[in-house]
Amino acid sequence: MWTAIIVAAVALVVLIWAVSAYNGLITLRNRFKNAFSQIDVQLKRRYDLIPNLVEVAKGYLKHERETLEAVIAARNGAASAASRVAADPANPTAMKGLIAAETALTGTMGKFFALSESYPDLKANTSMHQLSEELSSTENKVAFARQAYNDAVMSYNTAREVFPSSIIAGFGQFLPAEPFTIDNPVERNAPKVSF
Repeated sequence: MWTAIIVAAVALVVLIWAVSAYNGLITLRNRFKNAFSQIDVQLKRRYDLIPNLVEVAKGYLKHERETLEAVIAARNGAASAASRVAADPANPTAMKGLIAAETALTGTMGKFFALSESYPDLKANTSMHQLSEELSSTENKVAFARQAYNDAVMSYNTAREVFPSSIIAGFGQFLPAEPFTIDNPVERNAPKVSF
């Protein structure tokens, strides 16, 4: 009789632990998905600003059509990749596609802004200045949202990897989440200053 009570008590403790671990993993997975939705909002804002910026620049950069088209193509590619990730933020393949598309967009936007620096009339244009400021503000918001997302991914991945919750993660098919990192060598290297 006592043996049956002890076995039942141990089984109850194990069941409570398993439910708690499962619910904890669900909570952390929902947190990183919500964190991506915050990135998605800022990325959509960014994607909406870019065509307006290009339209303002078109009048000044008539001879730079290739650069303008590259910016729009990169923007469209990134927006498409972001839609795929928004549908399933836990899909590592979709996240890697978004990272690649964002890296390409960052590169083309860098070329665009470098080119626009050589046109003083464009730099002085009020609309161009305002759109550039909005885009810069949005870039900062994307960076903060990306940091929050990566923090949520780290918490989720850590919880699914540590013992004993890794047992529940294996049974519940809690797959690892992909952090949102941009591999842009320009961003990673310190600028050179010479006098």
